Parts: sequence; structure tokens; C-alpha cells
Amino acid sequence: MEQQADQVVRAILVASDPTQGGLHQQALEYLSNIQQNAGETWSLALGLFVDATPTGERKHPTEARFFALRVLDDFLETRSEPLDEESFATLRQALLEYIRSEYTYGSAESNAPFLRNKFSHTLTLLFLATYLDRWPTFFADLFALMHPAESTSQTSFNPHVSLLFFHFVIEISEEVADQIIKGARQFNTDRHVRDARVRDAVRERDAARINEAVLTIVADYVDRLQVLMKTPAATGRETSEVLEVVDWGIRTFGSYAGWVDINLTVTPTTIPLLFNLLSDPSLSIRMASAGALRRIVSKGLKEPADKLQLIKVLSLGQVIDSLEKRTRAEQISRDETDEGEESYREALGRLLNVLGLELIKLADDASVDEVRAESSGLLQQVLPVMLRFMEDEYDDTCSTVFPMLQTVLASYKRSRKLSTEPLDEQKRGFLASLQAVILKKMKWEDSADLDDIDEDDRAAFEVLRKELRSLMDSVLSIDQELVVGAIRTHALQTLQLYASGAAINWNDAELAIYLIFIYGEINKSSTKGRSAFSQAPQVPKERRKEINYADFPLTPHGELLLALFETGISAYPNQAVIMQFFETVARYGDFFKVRKQCIVPALEAMVDARGLHSPKSAVRARVFYLFHRFIKDNQREISLELAGTLLEGIRDTLIIRVELPEVDPNDPNDPLTEATSTPDPQLYLFETVGTLVHLFFKTPEQSAALLLSVVTPLLEDLSANLQAFEGNQDVLPIVKIHHIIMALGNIVKGFPDYPMPVPEDFVLPPLPVFRNIAQAILTSLGAMKEFKVVRDATRFAFARIFATTGPEVTDLIPTLMVNLLAHFEGSELVDFINFVNLLVHKLQQDLFNVLDELIGPLNAHVTSLMFQPATGTDDILTHSESKRAYLTLLNNIVSSKLAGIFLSNRNKENFEPLLQSMLQLAGDVSDPQSQRAAFAFLSKSVGVWGQPLSDGATGEIEPGSQGVPGFERFIYESVVPTAFAVLSLPELNIKDGQVLVVLQEIAGLLQTVGKVRGQEAFTFFVSVFLPAQNWPTETALEFTTKIRDLDSKQFRKYFAELVRASRSGS
Repeated sequence: MEQQADQVVRAILVASDPTQGGLHQQALEYLSNIQQNAGETWSLALGLFVDATPTGERKHPTEARFFALRVLDDFLETRSEPLDEESFATLRQALLEYIRSEYTYGSAESNAPFLRNKFSHTLTLLFLATYLDRWPTFFADLFALMHPAESTSQTSFNPHVSLLFFHFVIEISEEVADQIIKGARQFNTDRHVRDARVRDAVRERDAARINEAVLTIVADYVDRLQVLMKTPAATGRETSEVLEVVDWGIRTFGSYAGWVDINLTVTPTTIPLLFNLLSDPSLSIRMASAGALRRIVSKGLKEPADKLQLIKVLSLGQVIDSLEKRTRAEQISRDETDEGEESYREALGRLLNVLGLELIKLADDASVDEVRAESSGLLQQVLPVMLRFMEDEYDDTCSTVFPMLQTVLASYKRSRKLSTEPLDEQKRGFLASLQAVILKKMKWEDSADLDDIDEDDRAAFEVLRKELRSLMDSVLSIDQELVVGAIRTHALQTLQLYASGAAINWNDAELAIYLIFIYGEINKSSTKGRSAFSQAPQVPKERRKEINYADFPLTPHGELLLALFETGISAYPNQAVIMQFFETVARYGDFFKVRKQCIVPALEAMVDARGLHSPKSAVRARVFYLFHRFIKDNQREISLELAGTLLEGIRDTLIIRVELPEVDPNDPNDPLTEATSTPDPQLYLFETVGTLVHLFFKTPEQSAALLLSVVTPLLEDLSANLQAFEGNQDVLPIVKIHHIIMALGNIVKGFPDYPMPVPEDFVLPPLPVFRNIAQAILTSLGAMKEFKVVRDATRFAFARIFATTGPEVTDLIPTLMVNLLAHFEGSELVDFINFVNLLVHKLQQDLFNVLDELIGPLNAHVTSLMFQPATGTDDILTHSESKRAYLTLLNNIVSSKLAGIFLSNRNKENFEPLLQSMLQLAGDVSDPQSQRAAFAFLSKSVGVWGQPLSDGATGEIEPGSQGVPGFERFIYESVVPTAFAVLSLPELNIKDGQVLVVLQEIAGLLQTVGKVRGQEAFTFFVSVFLPAQNWPTETALEFTTKIRDLDSKQFRKYFAELVRASRSGS
């Protein structure tokens, strides 16, 4: 055994040194084998941990002893059978002797404190495995070590054994009663039953003695602490040791207070002790006391009257009220934040929160009227204290009472729904006070600097505001008038104060504008559109131009927004205030349709140094979007003169500047990917330029000239960077070209889509300029097609160009496709298919020739990908996305009357393989989304190629022709059998919503077959197919009749019920 122990120690040393090469791995495997075979190696581990030298020191190094405890843990934790007598006796004797030598008379592992915690856990596992049957005297044995017989003092408890005892009891509580810990581990029925039996046995046998021991030790050490405090010669070490024992003693008391008899924990001795310690100078003792009281209050009792009596006995409401006032006064008097004392206020807040939740439960759910009434009265007494905690300047303290507050408000809401009577004054007064606190807490701190604030702090405040909004919404549902009135009054008073010339803090100004920002959500009675801001009469959309909305009074919301402009708050010299102003005006675009005079002031603020011309890049980045949103919402209200002024005013902001990010050499992403992966907010500005230029559409020459004046600098920059790239192959020109192409695409995006069909009065966009843009992008692509970022940008830009120009530049598509496909990566496939999909949707017949060339290679590529085995999660995802994108494309091709490409001379040889692949996908129930799309394609195919040929047909198939000779055989021999085969698959889960959609698609397919082939199909179902499937004649006839007579919705419902019934009966 000694030799084997030395071998384990050497293995641990080697395993902790990765530089040992092959020996390192061998050592890890050796140790793993010991741990996995803990049933045979536990005695070796026991010796490793407890063996001592003749001088009393531990024989083996700390690392080996820690490993030994892990082996013992595995041995004890995974046992399903009781320990045999010999093994138990060995463990009991060795560990009691270890505690005696190391804790009673030794230093309690002072050189390795982490071993103390690990050992207490191992001891707990041994207790759980033996207490019921083998070691009922466990606690008596431990108590004997804690207060040895040879001790000269009757009240002297060994501090080391006491702390071990405390940690041990806390571990037991966590193992057998802590629902969070029990819920976090994998459920095991045997362990669950054993833990419950241990818990009951401890209650019955030893709970009273445990409680007595804990309280006696705590009282003893509290007395010692008081003596030490009065002893000038007392050392810090002595005081620290005593404080540690008291602290852990109270924590231990709190750990079991929730699962032992309440009569043990709530006594004339314990409550005064806890209340005294709740005001102890030691922070840790105060925190532990608050935690223990919280456990006592939250303990479940069968009778509501007993719980009420417990709360009354504790008188916690008065205690917390007093402590809150005292700690708040101390908080105010301090010059600097004391995080420890703030954590104590948090603990008090959590204690009040639990008390409040228990009182609400009694007030709402108790069956006895007297209990409900008395609980409600006690609750009313603590509500003001709760509001004081909520008002705390520290958000963590404030949020401790949120659960209580939410429950109070939920109770008020329930009462409100059950009664038509007005809210009583007491509740309304509380809600008014709460609303005032919410508004106060919604405000940034005076000292906050939002230009230089930690992002975590910003995010934390935004989370708090969101929670406060949720509370405000709850108050709103109880008394809307109170909330809306408070918000409106607060915002208007602040703005009017600013307008009067009085000095107001920046956070007050920001809050006032924020309240206007959220007013539309808060005011639930408000209507939408112009009516939310103006009291003008409702008129049809086409008559709105006849109404002068300026003649009608504003709604309260409209008055608030108007106050933003009348008070000049946008000039406030603080960026946070200005940004909240921008957020608000961009949010409520319809307001500017009823007060058009506010458009110019809003845009002036956005364009000048407060917004687009701000020296701060973060400000500009956000205003790019807000300016875009404002222009997009109000473009019809913007005059051509204003549009021209805006274009001139923002021209200098259209310069594209590129800063390459610093790239970690260990980062797998290349510099190009890093530099182009983050969306550029400046693109919103380029789109806005397109929107403004389009406003001049009635004067095509002016529109073209303005567009050209904007894009010419970009095209010149594009050319210059192309030449720079050809000169030195640097990264910077590639990124610059990507950004310029994206900018050009977004300018085009600002123009409306090309209409289909084209109205008679349609004015074409500046096509020559768009053609110049397209050709310049193509030139860049041709020179840089090996770079994915350039291909990506080109696809985006051309998607917008084709959407805007329609068929006018389709002659560029072949060149575009050749260059896009010259260097093609698998990751681009989905994007490319979606790009082609967009072209199909926008160009329809104008895309026939291009698609005719493209569909063959694309089909071959996707088909080979779809039926390749996937080797990993990424592959599975790529296959799935590519398959669905391609199926969507195929369906759109047929729907867009481009089905003739599949039968052209170039592609007709691939027609049957395409149909076979669709049948294969339709039969694959593992991917319901693709399965549905495959059945949709087959249904469309039947509708196009399954139509009977007219008399005298030549059989020659031209693009777009309908019938295909022999296609009916494919329908009857392949399509219909595939559909019915799916219905009989055992793995088809008809309870899955996606599978239900597949069934609806199959139903639609069967109806399409009946509709297209007519009586021939009905005869096939009744006389051939369904009888072959062993359908009774009457059922087959009924089914066929349903196909013919029911509409689509009715048949789908019938079909789903039929399938469900057939599978439930099988």
C-alpha cells in the first residue's frame, strides 16, 4: 500500500506538469483509472489523505490529499448499496481520528484552507450514506470532539471543530433541502428518496441537539467577542477567529431554519439574539443574521394563522423600518461609497421583500377574514418602507424589493378587475407615491458622464429603466389617468422651466424628453397615425391632403412634442439630452404631418454639429439612422427646396473613410473579414441621399444631375482605389472598394422599386446614371472577383439596381454572373441563390435567357450538396439552408411562368433527374420544411406540365408551354404514391406543427391532380390506386368526392383529420 501511495503521488506531480511529454498523458490516464475504480481504490485514497508522520504532520503533499478526497467522493456519492461493516468501521475510525488530530488538537489544515471545504463535503457524503443505518451517533461523536472531556471550561468549544461542524451542517442542508442545488443536478430517484429519509431522520433524532449546539456555540463566542472588544490587548487574530465562528454559526442556523421545526428556531432566546446581531458592528454577522431571518420568515407553515402569528412575533416591519432609517442616514453622511454597508442595505431590502411577499400571500389567499384583514394592515405598514428602499440611490438596493412590488401591483390589478368601484384613497395614494419614485429612479445620476461611461454601467441602467417601465405599466393598468397625468406634468414642467431661463440639470432634461419618448406606449387610449397628435376628424386616406391639420388642436401627446420645439430644448448643451431628442422626433414621424413647421428645426438639429456634423463618431453613427428614419417617414412633407438644402448640407459627410481594425494574429478571421463584418451605419445616410434625390422625380434632368453630383465623387474614389490595388495589392483599397460599392447600392436603395406593371404616368428614374454605377461596379468586380467581400458587396448593390431599374439593365446580368461565379465559395451559395431569387421576382420573363444558362450548373451543384453526407453541425446547417433556399428558387421559377427553362434544349436532359430529386426530398420526413417545399414544387409541376395536351398538339415543347407528353404517368406512378407513402411512415409525427403544414401541402397537391387531370384522375383514385392500398370502396369513393367537391381550406382540414384518424387506429 505504501509503495502504491508513493506511485500515486509521483503520478500527480507528473500530471501537473504538461512539459513531461508522454509521461504526462500516462499519468493522467493512471489517475483517471484510480478515480473511475473508486470502489476498489478508496482505501488507498483514505490512506493518502489521513496518513501522518510520527511527528503528527500529514505524510503526503496537499495535491495528493485533494485527489484522495475526490476519489472518496466518487466512492461515496455513486454508491447504491449500503457500506459493509468493515468498510464503514475503517472510514469512521480513520476520519474521526483525523478530525481529533487535525481539528481538535491541530491547526485545521491552516496551510491548505481549501482542503477544509473539500473535507466537509466528503464528510457530508459519508454522513448521507451511513446516518440512517450505520452511524446514528454521528452528531454525538462530532459533539464529543467539539467539546472534549478533558476541557477545563464547561463553555469552551474548539473553534476548528466548531467551524467544521458549521460547514458540515450547511452542506447537509444544501444536499437534502436546498431546491436550487437539488434542481441543478441530474434527478435520481434513489438519491431523492434517501435524502428525504435523511432529512426526516435528522428532524426526529438530532435537530434539537444540532440547534442547541449551534446556538450555544454562537452565544459562547458572542460573549467572547464582547470581552475582546473591551480588551485593549486583544489581538486582531483573536478577534477575527471569534468573528468567523459567530458568522458561520448564524449562517448555519439560517441554513436549517427552513426545514426543521419552527419551534426550535423561533424562541425567546433566538429572536433577541438575531435582532441584536442584526445591528452588530461586524458586517458579515449582520449579513448572516439578515439571511437567517429571511429563511425563518419564508418557512412554509400549514396554517395561515400560524404564519401571521410568526410575523407578529418577529415584528420585523418595525425593525426593518428602524434599520432602514439608520442606515440611510449613515449613507447620506458618508463622503464615499462603502460597498460593504450598501450590501447590508441590500440584505435588509431582501428581508423586507420576503416579509412583504408572505404578507401579500396571506392577505390574498387566507380563508379566514380576520387573517386577511390583519395581514393587509401589516402590509400597509411596510409599503412606505419598501418605497424608501426603492428610492435608494444604488440600483442593486432598489431592485431588491421589485418582486414584492410586482406582487403588490398584481394583487391590485386582480382587485381592480373584480370591482367597478373607484380605487380607494389609500391605494391611490400609494400608487401616486410609487409613480413619483419610479420617475425619480428613471433619471440618470447627476455625476454620470454618458460620453465616458462604462458600457456595463450603461447596460445596467438601461435594464433598470426597462424594469421600472414594467412597474409603470402595471400601475398604468390599475390607474391610467394617474400615470399619464404624472408623466405629462413632469415632462411639461421641466421643459417650461428650461424655457423660462432657469438652470436645470442635464439628467432632468434627458428624463423629460425620455418620458415624451415613451408617452406613445404609455398612453394606451391614444390612436395611431395623425390622430395620435391632432384632434382633427377622421377622414379617408385619399382626402387627407384636403385637411389643414394646423387648424385643429393637438392631443396631449402632440402638445408634449410641440413643447420640445417651443422650449428649444434641442439646444441644451449636453449630448445625452440631444440624442434623446433625436430618438423622440424620429420615433413620432406622424406628428410632423400635423405640425409641419417643426420639420425644419428638427432637421437643422440633426444636420448641424449636434448630429451629422458632431465630432463624436458614436453620435454620428446613431444619427445616420435617425436622420434616415425621419426623412423616410416625412419625405412627402419635405419641399424640393428643403431637399436641395439638405443635400448640400450633408454632402461633406458622404466621404468614406476606412480605418483597418487591429487584427489578432491568432484570430482565424482575415483582415478583410474583420474590416467588413461590422455593419456601417453611414450606409443609412447614403440611402437617405437616394430618397432625397428621388423627391425631384418630376424633373428628370434635375434628378439625374443631383444623383450624378452625389455619385461622381464615389465613382472617382472607386476608380482611384482600383488603380491603387492593382499597384500594390494592399488590403486598404479592397476594403475601400467594398465600402464604396455598398454606398452606391444604398443610394439606389433610396429610390422606389420599379413597378410591375408599369403605370402610364410612371417617370423613369435616372437610368443613365444607374447604368454608369452598375458598369463601374462590374469593372471593379472583374478586377477583384477573387475577393469574397467584393462579391458580397456587388450582389447587394445589383440587387438594389435591378429592383429600381427593372428590365432596363438586364443586359449586364451575364457578365455579372460570370464574374460572381468565377471564384465561388460554399458559404456564398445561399446568398447567391437568394440573389437569383430576387432577380426572378423582379424581372420575371426578362430573366429567361440568363436563367436558362444558369439553372443547369446551379442544379447540379446544389443537388450534389444536398445528397452529400454531413460531417458536422456546420455542414448540417449549410446543407439545410442551401436546400431550402434552392427549393424556394425552384418554386418561384415555376410561379413566375419561367418553367420553360427546365425543358429548353440546354436543360431538358436534367428535367427527369430534377423531378426524381424532388420526389426524394418529398419523402424525407427528417426535414419537414424542405419536404413541404418539395411537395409545393411537385404541385406546381402538376399544374404546369400535367395539363392534358390539346387535340392536334405537335408534342414540341416551347418555353412556357403547358403540357408535357407522358407527364400523367409520372403523376400516377410517382407523385401520388410518394405522397401516400409519406402518410404511412412510422416516423411521421402528426403532432408536430411543421408536419401538419406538410400534410396541408400534400392535400393541396392531391386537389391539384384532380383539378388538372379531371375525371381521369378521379377514376384513377377510385378504381386503381386506392383499391391497391386496400381502401374500402366506399371510403375511396368518399375521399375522391371530397377532393372534387370541397374547397381548399375544407379539404385540408378533412385530409388532416383523416390521416390523424387512420394513424390512431393503426
